[in-house]
Amino acid sequence: MILGIDASNLRRGGGITHLREVLRAADPRDHGFTQVFVWSGRATLDELPPSNEWLRLEHHRLLDGGLVQRMWWQNVTLAREARSKRCDLLFVPGGSYAGTFRPFVTMSRNMLPFEPRERARYGVSTMRAKLTILERVQSATMRRADGVIFLNDYAKQRVMSRAGSLRGRLTIIPHGVDAQFTLEPRPQRTIASYDREHPFRLLYVSIIDVYKHQPEVAQAVARLRARGLPIEIEFRGPAYEPAAKTLNELVARIDPKREFIHIADAAKYRDLPSVYGRADAFVFASSCENMPNILLEAMAAGLPIASSRRGPMPEILGDAGVYFDPENVDEIEAALMSLVNDHQARAKWAATAFARASRYSWSRCADETFRFLAEVADGMGVRRRPFDSQDHIP
Repeated sequence: MILGIDASNLRRGGGITHLREVLRAADPRDHGFTQVFVWSGRATLDELPPSNEWLRLEHHRLLDGGLVQRMWWQNVTLAREARSKRCDLLFVPGGSYAGTFRPFVTMSRNMLPFEPRERARYGVSTMRAKLTILERVQSATMRRADGVIFLNDYAKQRVMSRAGSLRGRLTIIPHGVDAQFTLEPRPQRTIASYDREHPFRLLYVSIIDVYKHQPEVAQAVARLRARGLPIEIEFRGPAYEPAAKTLNELVARIDPKREFIHIADAAKYRDLPSVYGRADAFVFASSCENMPNILLEAMAAGLPIASSRRGPMPEILGDAGVYFDPENVDEIEAALMSLVNDHQARAKWAATAFARASRYSWSRCADETFRFLAEVADGMGVRRRPFDSQDHIP
């Protein structure tokens, strides 16, 4: 069989990471795919493994253009391209597809379009309108698809409650966590062993956005600092401008000298393990996630974690951390207080989280992904062809 992958709308972040790691970890030939073609823009293709015996990266100039050009290519040109390559199945991990090629499999990756309460945080804005449109487009894609991959049970149930009945095969395949993040939990010290010159370092890696609740976390940290606890927090990540403005204005009031609240730009992916390695504990206050890869990274990095109890976070973290309502500063303060003051609980949570993170590997994700794609193809009556010389990619 020959598989086509439409990566035309994977532009940054988790979508590219997922596709890159799946292609690195997989051997699709184990599941009957003799060739895999991937279409995308130049920047995305540069992030993927190079073409090899079974993988071919395909570039088209329209895929380096704007949204209208990419949509035209995806919904008009892609079907012709896939047929010319004799593709038996199309995989659309970006979640949106209105073209004519069949059969195809898609993924549910973004929860924001399917959470009206979270969309409302953006007020009257282009972002809110975009998310509303995405819900309709992605729901229609999933209803047409011959297979849909969800990342966890929470996402599956939530999306299906909004998208309606889905006709295709369904499965749950979590993402993996890169081995570079693996760091054995460190010995936990009592809070008395820290001071203002050597504070207890909290870390929150994520985009600064309205559903990530960095201002509430900052207020909770400021309260603990006022109680005399020697702690500080670093917010690390890119920013949605309105949310960044709100956070910076708050910090200007509660920590004008930036003594204990630090805001830094996103680190390069290869540098993230060292960022986790310098922290004493991790905070994750998001109220809307599909697959919280950052939470997984912190778990693999051996950090004790205080987490939002919303969305899939309890499904991922289990009993390996302390939870809070991300919109309630009192609850965040209490959770951080228990995390900071109880070094024995910290050690237990860190060890349990580290063990849970080992369940999430890219090799498992890759194997389950290609197995599911093969099952969908088989179910649609696609005939498996033995590998021959004409299947070889020069």
